[in-house]
Amino acid sequence: MVKHIVFWNLKEEAAGGNKAQNGQIIKEKLEALVGIVPGLLKAQVGVNFNPKGYDLCLYSELTSKEALDGYQTHPAHLAVKEFVHQVICDRVVVDFEV
Repeated sequence: MVKHIVFWNLKEEAAGGNKAQNGQIIKEKLEALVGIVPGLLKAQVGVNFNPKGYDLCLYSELTSKEALDGYQTHPAHLAVKEFVHQVICDRVVVDFEV
């Protein structure tokens, strides 16, 4: 199993929405990928309430490294990624096997 964790900071305003609106859109779109992207077992997006941390976090579980590779190139994920990259200003990621 692979854990894929991503943190983002969001722009104050972007793509016609504010930080809170865009964070909610990202949450809904990424969580909806479960059952669509093969091998994506779980996707949870949390909005951070700690003012010292990143704005948003994705915690996801995939069956394998190959499933993670497939997730990265899946058309449904690419559509979400296009929006995400319009509204973020910073990103970090960690992928690991368990």
